[in-house]
Amino acid sequence: GSITTADGSALVKLGNTTVICGVKAELAAPAVDSANKGYIVPNVELPSLCAERFRSGPPGEEAQAASQFIADVIENSQMIVKEDLCIANGKLAWVLYCDIICLDYDGNLLDASVFALLAALKNVQLPLVTINEETGLSEVNLKQKNSLIIRKHPVATSFAIFDDTLLIVDPTAEEEDLATGTVTIVTDEEGRLCSVHKPGGSPLTGAKFQDCITRAITRHKEVKKLIDKVIKSLTPK
Repeated sequence: GSITTADGSALVKLGNTTVICGVKAELAAPAVDSANKGYIVPNVELPSLCAERFRSGPPGEEAQAASQFIADVIENSQMIVKEDLCIANGKLAWVLYCDIICLDYDGNLLDASVFALLAALKNVQLPLVTINEETGLSEVNLKQKNSLIIRKHPVATSFAIFDDTLLIVDPTAEEEDLATGTVTIVTDEEGRLCSVHKPGGSPLTGAKFQDCITRAITRHKEVKKLIDKVIKSLTPK
């Protein structure tokens, strides 16, 4: 709730890495081939102010890869079912623009981005929208607001790999640069695997990969507890 102009927002700090996510909801007509679905449009920004390695201008490769990763996590985890964003079949649906901006970069961008996205979506309050049958126009009731239906709570856990002998959880930028590879594992509250992101690098044995999944499930519980505690502290008594 740190950005008052957004419909939902969250600020996440992981070590020195700071990421903020703002969710803006707009009304639009659904696509013809999916008349009962809304849209979720994630975008990760790495401005030049967050680290020397990034340049201003159009989004670089790392920002594009992170945006695609977030889109895959939303799709694979089914954290929000797009049918829930539909207001009137074929006429009106919500579009959620999820802007994730890195304010300070010190490694492990993907974990921080997923945490910020989840917390921001849980913070979203949407006004009640109905369609007037006589005029066919939409009517927005700002006094009555509802939270989004979050079906699953995906949490990412990243590891820096050092020649398959050593794994470091939540790596810093320096550890990422020295590592021979990285892997990010996304799990939900039921311990199910939602996504695995391994952009090249040194391979992982099955045993090490299983170890990563076990650690990711443990970390999920800690993160979920933390997000729930913060959300609870924000709800008016």
